[in-house]
Amino acid sequence: MTIAITGATGQLGRIVVADLVKAGRAADIVALVRSPAKATDLGVAVREADYSRPETLSPALAGVDTLLLISSSEIGQRLAQHKNVIAAAKAAGVSRIVYTSILHADTTPIDLAPEHLATEAEIKASGLTYTILRNGWYTENATGSVAGAVAAGALIGSLGAGRISWAPRADYAAAAVAVLLGAGYDGKTYELAGDTAYSAEDLSAAVSAAAGKQVPYNSLPPAAYADILKSFGLPDFLAAALASWDDEASKGVLVNNSRELSRLIGRPTTPLKDTVAAALTAASVPA
Repeated sequence: MTIAITGATGQLGRIVVADLVKAGRAADIVALVRSPAKATDLGVAVREADYSRPETLSPALAGVDTLLLISSSEIGQRLAQHKNVIAAAKAAGVSRIVYTSILHADTTPIDLAPEHLATEAEIKASGLTYTILRNGWYTENATGSVAGAVAAGALIGSLGAGRISWAPRADYAAAAVAVLLGAGYDGKTYELAGDTAYSAEDLSAAVSAAAGKQVPYNSLPPAAYADILKSFGLPDFLAAALASWDDEASKGVLVNNSRELSRLIGRPTTPLKDTVAAALTAASVPA
């Protein structure tokens, strides 16, 4: 069985490929990437595949049995890009698609959801066998800025008293690998999230413990948070989006207690404190 992974040089894709290689499936894997030169270290076959260039997609999918469609990172262009991949997969004779969607895609108010939900509908309409993995919030969405927060002396955001069922990318990658290599997942949609819903206070405690000093969390109104993000150099649209997602999270929309993720991977999801400590170590922040 040949398994193709889109976005294989991305943050999630690299982990999936590495896990498949560790599972002894390197000979069965095809990494689909926009820039093959960036994928020479993956240890698997590499083919050029650009979501926005349909002419690259059918050749890239030739001989592929199962496709992991990792959602595009280009918000606003995702649906058109995903449609290109789905059409090419059908034309190339791919038999199964596994897609990384968003938690509660059909009910969440988070503005990322419509493109994901529409992609799910396109996959189902294609007639191909499918599995939908509705991934929750990555812990790295929070830990990516903890080194700077430690240096500045405080975490900031708009989470308020809300909670998020964070899990790291490695856990979501493990779930994808389980579905790609296993059986019994056809036609199913999984709501994936961490076992524990963490608060801003929990994040502060984890960062403080790892850094060896108090790093409080300052919850700000979304507009104020967006303004600070803009002052850091983030584009206006991204700053506003990050603040709005935090605001929605403050209302509990990123909490999920199904434990479907831990069941798929056969172990508890990784605790917040472990991912925080790893992030600070990687950033060379003394712990």
